[in-house]
Amino acid sequence: MAAALETSPVLEILVREPDGYSIWNGPPFNNNDQPGIKVEKVPCTSAKFSEDGSRLMVTKADCAISICDSSTLKEIRSFQTPHIASALSPCGTYLQTFHKSTTPQEKNVVLWSVETGDPVYQQFQKNMTKATWPSIRFSSDEAVACRVATNEIQFFDPADFSKGTLHWLRIPGVAAVELSRAPRSHVAAFVPESKGSPASVQIYPCEKELQSQPLARRSFFRCSTVQLNWNRGSTGLLVVAQSDVDKTNQSYYGESKLIYLTTDGTFEGLVPLRKEGPIHDVQWSFSGKNFAVVYGCILFCTLKDLTECLTLACVWILIYEKSRLNSSVCLCKLVRVMFDLADFAKILVLVTLFMPANATIFDKKCKRLLELGSGPYNTVRWNPKGKLLCLAGFGNLPGDMAFWDVVDKKQLGTTRAECSVTSEWSADGRYFMTATTAPRLQVDNCIKIFNYNGSLFFTRMFDKLFQADWKPESPEKFGEIAELVKSVDSIKVEETKSQGQGSTSKKPAPTNPPAKKPAAYRPPHAKNAAAVQAELFGGSTTGEMSKIALKNKKKREKQKEKKTTSGAT
Repeated sequence: MAAALETSPVLEILVREPDGYSIWNGPPFNNNDQPGIKVEKVPCTSAKFSEDGSRLMVTKADCAISICDSSTLKEIRSFQTPHIASALSPCGTYLQTFHKSTTPQEKNVVLWSVETGDPVYQQFQKNMTKATWPSIRFSSDEAVACRVATNEIQFFDPADFSKGTLHWLRIPGVAAVELSRAPRSHVAAFVPESKGSPASVQIYPCEKELQSQPLARRSFFRCSTVQLNWNRGSTGLLVVAQSDVDKTNQSYYGESKLIYLTTDGTFEGLVPLRKEGPIHDVQWSFSGKNFAVVYGCILFCTLKDLTECLTLACVWILIYEKSRLNSSVCLCKLVRVMFDLADFAKILVLVTLFMPANATIFDKKCKRLLELGSGPYNTVRWNPKGKLLCLAGFGNLPGDMAFWDVVDKKQLGTTRAECSVTSEWSADGRYFMTATTAPRLQVDNCIKIFNYNGSLFFTRMFDKLFQADWKPESPEKFGEIAELVKSVDSIKVEETKSQGQGSTSKKPAPTNPPAKKPAAYRPPHAKNAAAVQAELFGGSTTGEMSKIALKNKKKREKQKEKKTTSGAT
């Protein structure tokens, strides 16, 4: 029964604190439900696994970068080079570094071979942004490599960068690209708006012979940035187009739209959503056949006098009270109130009300499969096994989480993880980890691990925590969740039987007892109030009444008796 667990790799967790990183052995824990430490703290400023989990990149305070084998954690290569940013290729074959250049002739982007330690490609890049880094992009299997240049995309041979640029794909105004995932090779290019021309997203094959025409193309206005999300299998592309300014004056925070493109050209358009408003999050399932979207609407009110302001306040209170009594009505949030105090007779008030977000699952033909209802959510996380899904509300939301079985179309459980900064499923799909990290939050830093149904499995508090990540593993290496649960349960039963033979010891206390209810806050001057009162008026501090207090109590009781007897007569 434990065959599925024996053949599966061991889960590992990277934990980084101010004094360095450590590697934990992931759940299920054998050491009294506590994680075993695979590697003690190693001093560093940053640490990150490669996309496939085979390599670990560790940056130290002296600008040294160490590349380690993630299974043995032995150093493969060390690079002593000044840099501002660094990135590993998906399979850990290449290291890419960027540093500020003093002259345009200085090539400040360097691609290093991890195996030899030599630079294989260098170029000049004026500045670094989120859209332009890493400068050289690789497909997930490192079969394709490319970079964005002025009005073109340059392609390289990932096995031999000494050949230089193999071919060019000319796209005027191209600003960002995203290579598709294995096994197919496509590239998505984004061209922003320019001189009245609309922005566009285009899909091309990576082979030079097939790049005469785009496989799919979509143009749209009111867009400044995009997020390009390929599915597994490279058949569909989701584009979240974001505009910083909403020209319709319906939103202070700009507007966003979700666009879906397929490589076969069967669908090129907007995803049909039932609500207007921002796209909070979108994610593909591991199979690449479905995707989930969390989206909501924003309502604005502009008030020009104090009477309307008081009227809205009354309406707001009614909505708030109704949301407390009825769980189906989610609490609206008053986000921004602006007062123009230049004219005391008229007060301009701008109010934004965020209504509950909706969550919907679509198939690869952009048809609705399942409505997950509405709630205070802005995050979606697909389970690697594809059957389960977690909806959560992090950031400025209270941290509610709902776990769904998408296949059986039922909710498994709900819980809450307040102030979470990061969240992700384990590779086997059994556990969901959230972390509260610095510098986003400087207090209550912690790691929480939940079971796939939302029940709390493990929690650990830190004085300061910078990072908590699962080691990437292919979900295909693990069995189904039901098989893994049975395997773990059978091992626990065998361990308890072997420990129970010939022993009559008491039941061990749980290592992770439920958190105690926090006591009411007492100011410092009130902590010794009982002792001071005893010194001034007599009596003890243990809660026993003094003689005077007992005498007064007897008097009050006698007076109550007299009143009751007089009232009866």
